[in-house]
Amino acid sequence: MYKLIKRDGAAKRGEFHTVHGVIQTPVFMNVGTAAAIKGAVSTEDLQKIKTQVELSNTYHLHVRPGDKIVKKMGGLHKFMVWDKPILTDSGGFQVFSLAGLRKIKEEGVYFNSHVDGRKIFMGPEESMQIQSNLASTIAMAFDECPPALAERKYIVDSVNRTTRWLERCKKEMARLNSLEDTINKNQMLFGINQGGINEDIRIEHAKRITEMDLDGYAIGGLAVGESHEDMYRIIEATVPYLPVDKPTYLMGVGTPANILEAVDRGVDFFDCVYPSRNGRHGHVYTNKGKINLFNAKYETDSEPIENGCGCPACQKYSRAYIRHLLKAKEMLGMRLCVLHNLYFYNTMMEEIREAIEQGRYKEYKNAKLAGFENGGC
Repeated sequence: MYKLIKRDGAAKRGEFHTVHGVIQTPVFMNVGTAAAIKGAVSTEDLQKIKTQVELSNTYHLHVRPGDKIVKKMGGLHKFMVWDKPILTDSGGFQVFSLAGLRKIKEEGVYFNSHVDGRKIFMGPEESMQIQSNLASTIAMAFDECPPALAERKYIVDSVNRTTRWLERCKKEMARLNSLEDTINKNQMLFGINQGGINEDIRIEHAKRITEMDLDGYAIGGLAVGESHEDMYRIIEATVPYLPVDKPTYLMGVGTPANILEAVDRGVDFFDCVYPSRNGRHGHVYTNKGKINLFNAKYETDSEPIENGCGCPACQKYSRAYIRHLLKAKEMLGMRLCVLHNLYFYNTMMEEIREAIEQGRYKEYKNAKLAGFENGGC
């Protein structure tokens, strides 16, 4: 159940009640594709850096170790020792990202595994079955993510198929949640809006999936090659046609600036690999922009990554030491940068929630963006 607490313009401050706890929104979900955050980050670490939701991927866990193994181990929560909400992506994005290894049919998608080349079939029912075995808090509907700049006819046909797949997902999830051996009988389902950068297709699709009365709604197929201007235009056009009393999730986006702009347009769930991926390459976020710790100027810099930051890295270690670890290819360097970046994102979401509650979100957003200007966040 989603409770809308406050609106400040289009920005929403809410609470989403789940069987694994209450999610304060807007929220950034920390991405652990294969049931772990890359960079040697444990679930104990996630608790310390204020993570509310962990996100894992259906396709990757189906390939390795196998969703049936995860079910035997008691589901993802027990398997990875995490007691807060988990969202599982449906595998639909892999229909886009593994374009060279798949064929799309009405019944579903035929893949060749990126690990060992074996044949895999995944359709709406299979995706729901895998996610039920994983026992995540929130399951995503199986969809096709068409390239943003694809021809209009391709996008129309793709969106219509995604709608038919969503109907099948909803029916299969209801069946799975009624079974005696299902681990999480309260698993929720989010549908996904598609349509490339075509406002009319997006709006029509939003209206159609809203009628299905799902637990939440995602905007997919953005940050896949279109400009930021097009992304913001599509968000602004689409969100008003999604239910205000349900969570709105912008999939795979993005930078701190992207998040600030999308919150201003009514989005309240986010995920992105940027903070962990950038951290593993020594790129860290600060309120004055992003910095590259590999730069020689940090060689004897005794300051933390950011003064006043409460993350485990900034509490103890200098830029110079972390730079040394990165240069020496010591895993601790990557780990500290990832912890800092995720803490930075999670703390920014806290600030966003507070600013919306106080009715000063525009002011907060503008000040935050102005601080980022020099360092490109």
